Amino acid sequence: MEKWPADRFDKHFIDYLSRPEIDGWEVRKALSELHDFDVIPAPKVVEAALRACRRVNDYSLTLRFLEAIKIKCGTGKNRELVYGYIIDQVKPVLDELGISTPEDLGLHKPELFIPQAEYWWERKWYKEYGYDKKPGYEF
Repeated sequence: MEKWPADRFDKHFIDYLSRPEIDGWEVRKALSELHDFDVIPAPKVVEAALRACRRVNDYSLTLRFLEAIKIKCGTGKNRELVYGYIIDQVKPVLDELGISTPEDLGLHKPELFIPQAEYWWERKWYKEYGYDKKPGYEF
C-alpha cells in the first residue's frame, strides 16, 4: 500500500472494520494488515477494531490486539504514556463491550515463565518483570 495521509489511513480501517457483514477471517486480515504498518493506530481505529472483534465474538483476538498495540508503543516511559493514552481514550468502548484489558486480567506479565539468563534473557527484563527482587536473580 502506498503512503497515505493519516486521515485516509484511519478512514480505510474504520470503514473496513465497521462493515456489518464482516466475518472473523476478515477481522484478522485487517488487524494483521494494520499491524504490518509502522504506526500506532489512533484510538478511533482501535475502537472500530474492538467493536469488530466483539461483533464476531472473538474475545481472544481483542486481547491479542491490545497486546500488539502495547508492543508497538515501545518500551519504558513511551509505552506508559502512549499505551496509557490509548487505553484512556477507548475505556468507554471497553466498558460498553465488556472487554477487560490484559492488565486487568493479569496477562501483562508471564505467569509460568522462569528466566534463563544463559540463553536469551536480557538483563533489563529482570527488572521489567520483577525478577530483580527475587533471590538468585541479582546481578
